[in-house]
Amino acid sequence: MTRRLELTPGGPSGRRTLAEEAAAELHELILSGELPSGTALRLEELAKRLDMSQMPIREGLRRMQALGLVEIVPHKGAWVRELSLEDLRDTHETRLALETLAVRAAATRFAETDATVARAALAEHVRLSKVGDIIASRQAHTEFHFAIYRAGGSRWLPRAIEPVWQNSERYRFGSRQTKARIEQTRREHQAILDACVAHDEAGAEAALREHLEGAMQRITQTMERRYNKA
Repeated sequence: MTRRLELTPGGPSGRRTLAEEAAAELHELILSGELPSGTALRLEELAKRLDMSQMPIREGLRRMQALGLVEIVPHKGAWVRELSLEDLRDTHETRLALETLAVRAAATRFAETDATVARAALAEHVRLSKVGDIIASRQAHTEFHFAIYRAGGSRWLPRAIEPVWQNSERYRFGSRQTKARIEQTRREHQAILDACVAHDEAGAEAALREHLEGAMQRITQTMERRYNKA
């Protein structure tokens, strides 16, 4: 069993505190778009919706703020941070800087145990994408990437990547899960994994860059179409 990221749907295993449960619920509501960008986050309404007291909700909102998904201004309130092309580009450039560093480190010391975990996550991601389970598919996708990044041995790189990764997940509305798209994504992921298994640092970075750039291009085009319609 791989270690799941704290605020990723489905993890971690074991009993959660109420604050952790609130954070996980808020996290999923934001990533799924049920709480769209710009939505005011009122404690009373959220407490009723999540059927819990305001105290864990307040802590959950602070955790969402730490991930960059929520903005809190004293005496004014809290709301889901707005989506924008500027924020998307900033998020993308930061991911490129951090994740290429992480994948190169992983390629230098990638072990068979790392490959086993990553292969299982990739297979699960493909399977769940095909059956249309968006939440679980997103979880498996996260597991695949972070199985690779954790293989680099750094304590801090995966932690640094997580908030930027979580923010980028809000933009995944631009990705249509057609059979062709699922297969293309599988090939891109497989190329990253194959390069890591081969201890090919440059190849792993190139494959990751191609993967991230392709996703960035598709999401940008979708957002531009939306803005042009507005």
